[in-house]
Amino acid sequence: MKPVYYLGIGVLLGLLAAGVIWLAAAQPRGAPVVLLPTSTPGKLMVDVSGAVVSPGVYAVAPGSRINDAIQAAGGLAVGAEADQLNLAALLKDGDHIDVPGIVTTSHVSAGRININTATVIELDTLPGISPTTAQSIVDYRLENGPFQSIQDVANVPGIGPSTFDKIKDYITLGP
Repeated sequence: MKPVYYLGIGVLLGLLAAGVIWLAAAQPRGAPVVLLPTSTPGKLMVDVSGAVVSPGVYAVAPGSRINDAIQAAGGLAVGAEADQLNLAALLKDGDHIDVPGIVTTSHVSAGRININTATVIELDTLPGISPTTAQSIVDYRLENGPFQSIQDVANVPGIGPSTFDKIKDYITLGP
C-alpha cells in the first residue's frame, strides 16, 4: 500500500508543478499599463536681468520663449538692445537671460546714468529700481545736494546693499 500512496502523492505534486509552470509560461492577458505624462507640467524658472523693467526670477510655462520671459519681467527698459537676442529661442529650466542695453540720453556717460542729473523716468530704467524708488533718488538729491560717490545712493530709503549691487555698474556721477 505504501508504494501506491507515494505514487499518488508524486502524481499530485507533478500535476501541481505542471500547473505552476503552465501559468508562468502563459502569455499575459489584457492591455499593458501605459504611464502618461502629468497633465500639468511644472513651470520653468528663469532669471531675467539687464535692460528690463523688473529684473528677477520668473516662472514661465514649458515651451515659453525668451520674449515670454522678458514680458514676465515687465518688458524691455528704455535703451534695451533686444536685437542682440534671439527672442524666439525656447527656454529651459534655469536659463539666465541678460538683456543688453545702453540708455542714450543727455544724462548718460558710456552707457551709465548720471544719478546727479537723471530724471525719474531715466532712473526707473535701472535694474531693481521702481518708479517710487526713482522718485526717492530725485527727492534725496534735491534735499541733500548732489551725490559725492555712487555709494551714496545707498543712503536713499529703499536702496539696500542688494539693490546697490544691481545698479552700481549702470550709474555714474558725471560725464
